[in-house]
Amino acid sequence: MTFFEDGFKKNGLIWLRYIYFAFVGCLIGAIIGLAETIFCLGLNWIFKIRVGHEMSLLIAMPFVGLLIIFIFVKYGGQSKEGMNLVFKVDQGKSRTITYRLVPCMVLSTWLTHLVGGSVGREGVAVQIGATLSYRIGKKLPFSIPKSMLLETGIAAGFSGLFGTPIAAAFFGLEVLVSGAIRYEGLCSALTGSFMAAYISSLFGIHAEQFALPHVSITFFLMLRVILLGIICAFIGMFFSKSLQFMRNNLAKLWPNPYQRIFIMGIICAGLLALFDQGRYSGLGVNLIDAAMHGQTIYPWDWILKLVMTVLVLASGFQGGEVMPLFSIGTCLGYWIGSLIGIPPMFAAAMGYAALFAAGTNTLLAPIAIGMEIFGTQYFLPIFIVCAIAFLLNKNHSIYVLQRNLRL
Repeated sequence: MTFFEDGFKKNGLIWLRYIYFAFVGCLIGAIIGLAETIFCLGLNWIFKIRVGHEMSLLIAMPFVGLLIIFIFVKYGGQSKEGMNLVFKVDQGKSRTITYRLVPCMVLSTWLTHLVGGSVGREGVAVQIGATLSYRIGKKLPFSIPKSMLLETGIAAGFSGLFGTPIAAAFFGLEVLVSGAIRYEGLCSALTGSFMAAYISSLFGIHAEQFALPHVSITFFLMLRVILLGIICAFIGMFFSKSLQFMRNNLAKLWPNPYQRIFIMGIICAGLLALFDQGRYSGLGVNLIDAAMHGQTIYPWDWILKLVMTVLVLASGFQGGEVMPLFSIGTCLGYWIGSLIGIPPMFAAAMGYAALFAAGTNTLLAPIAIGMEIFGTQYFLPIFIVCAIAFLLNKNHSIYVLQRNLRL
């Protein structure tokens, strides 16, 4: 029985659809919010375990890598495709998202963070959201388009982990098809993201917000912000292309995934230990906090964080790319700001949002997250820097199967 029957329109009851969409969004958001809470609390527990044992755990990286590959080969099935599977379902190239994607991705990401892999967490969060939303939606009494289910799940997954519901809703609507927003999913994406953020907040998971020093928005400042946006566009493009290049070439060099992850695990562990004893391990929150609290940020921080993220992910370890993008953008902005006369903390905030735009090929979500994290008073420079980064990234994205309708 389809929910989109002519009767609802003919009888002036179209508003019933939106009540239903809101209900579905709340239901999906509540379930995904709980799932994201479990995932996040598990990560927090792992981070506590790592304190004081960072170097010793790095030694285990190649062996944990073997375990990760075993999990996907033995039990993963289609789940090894990760986010690509979500895109394939949206594009009709695959029929469903297997439930096993959730435990496989969660466990492998926990393991990657345990040994200090330079990865994020949002990739798993949105995959959890998309999987649960899609499977829940198929059991509802009235059918909902699969695109709407995926958008709602992605929004709820992002929001449940980051606590930024407005940015999450736009990310869900933008990421599957760059250059086109399917507004029919707005109602369920908004309610789902706000519900997920509320549920996770009950367990102490909130967005981290930073207070920036007052900066006067002048014409000359905006010219420098435009320059920063241009730089972020090319660095975001470079990150995306580097990740795809390394994945393709490492697969050719070592076709056996066990061999590939073991050898690269040794190399990555050695490099992470060499580079300031794990400064570039994990999410990169340490670098973001350092920049936002006026601590030391080196000119090479953004380069080494980018290199280690690309190598770890291309090797077969699991995690997300967005948190590293935030970290790389923050360090890049801080350094560029000090060179071109922008207050470094302000420039770091602009880089945080702009590299997210350039790396994911989205626009509204980066603008929204910039305002949710750093304050609405900086809407104009955040809008400008994100728009420039988005327009000039040449449609490259960390999501290789992202459809693109931009000119």
